[in-house]
Amino acid sequence: MDIAPTASVTPTKSPPGGPENNQGGSVNRPGDRIFLGLSRGSGIILLVVMAAIAVFLTWRAVIALAENEGNFLTTFEWNANADPPVFGIAVLAYGTIVTSIIAMVLAVPVAVGIALFISHYAPRRLATPLAYVVDLLAAVPSIVYGLWGALFLVPHLTGLYEWLDDYLGWTGVFAYDSGAPRSLFTVGILLAIMILPIVTNVSREVFKQSPKMQEEAALALGATRWEVIKMAVLPFGRSGVISASMLGLGRALGETMAVATVLSPNFLINASLLNHGGGTFAQNIAVAFKEAGDIGRDALVASGLVLFLITLLVNGAARLIIARRKEYSGANA
Repeated sequence: MDIAPTASVTPTKSPPGGPENNQGGSVNRPGDRIFLGLSRGSGIILLVVMAAIAVFLTWRAVIALAENEGNFLTTFEWNANADPPVFGIAVLAYGTIVTSIIAMVLAVPVAVGIALFISHYAPRRLATPLAYVVDLLAAVPSIVYGLWGALFLVPHLTGLYEWLDDYLGWTGVFAYDSGAPRSLFTVGILLAIMILPIVTNVSREVFKQSPKMQEEAALALGATRWEVIKMAVLPFGRSGVISASMLGLGRALGETMAVATVLSPNFLINASLLNHGGGTFAQNIAVAFKEAGDIGRDALVASGLVLFLITLLVNGAARLIIARRKEYSGANA
């Protein structure tokens, strides 16, 4: 019985643009080259725009500082239209940092709690509309928040301020004299409400990506719902919460119209956060720009440069914190 010879199979070569040639990172296909060029060009454009902003701010700031008769860092006065001009950012830096800290202290714990409730506690019929409401809050314009704060929040904070004065007024930080509570503390409360949806939305999406196998394993071993969140969800989402907090802090630092609508500004630093006065960089730029002369506009640009640098430092610090906690980033999950 004859047996037909077995046909030999010749291995086919991968095309030039196949996986074998792309493992080393080379790009041969036209689509890959186009995408690489667009991606690289986008990154370069971003760096160019950032550099252009920094150069413009620095150039105009140098012009203003050359004419300034006061100390730019320590002067408690903003009279850039005088002859000679005298202005400083001490009050503005203090107000910006204090209001942002108040907003973060009030907003971040509440936002994390809401995110955990939506992602791990609430039933689906409740979680979906609640998440939609939080998303809707993020779309409200700043001026609407400012009008709400001026017409509703400020008149209803008098009782809270009096209570704080009665029990914590001895500290000096919560001493309250009288008058409408258009103070840095009121601005901090308003900013906390404004950044709440941002921190909540990002944290919620991070918590939803936590490894389900780890959660189910913890439940199988008898862990409670809170123990599962503490051991599996929070460590996984820690870097995401930090990133969400930095996004909220960025909005708090640069918020303009809402702060200008609520705050009663002056260039004095009060020990009490409840008495009116103070100011922020963004609020001062919005209020003073219309009546500013040439040197006055350059002075406002100089204050904007300081805010620009503060924002860069905050974002850089956030990146360092996240880089030190890569084991919690979820990249290896």
